[in-house]
Amino acid sequence: MSQSDFSTGVFARITGRVQGVSYRASARQEAKELGLRGWVRNTDDGAVELLIGGEGPAVDSMLRWCHRGPKAAKVTQVQTREATAEELDSLPGSGFAIRR
Repeated sequence: MSQSDFSTGVFARITGRVQGVSYRASARQEAKELGLRGWVRNTDDGAVELLIGGEGPAVDSMLRWCHRGPKAAKVTQVQTREATAEELDSLPGSGFAIRR
């Protein structure tokens, strides 16, 4: 995959009660439904990070979802930045992965 294969890419860091509430599995399902590529992972400090690439409207929809997450989540903050070309180039050829 190259950066030109995506209209946009975003790295997000989500904080709050986002671990132990199926945030990663729910994020993967949402991303698949939106046709996005990327990954999601827990961090040692209790946050969740994700990297997504895809069409602008789908990425925007995913970011709106990140602010609420699954039912049991309590999101307090979503920090985002534009993904770098290197990050986008590192995305899987298809699908959305849960990273450990």
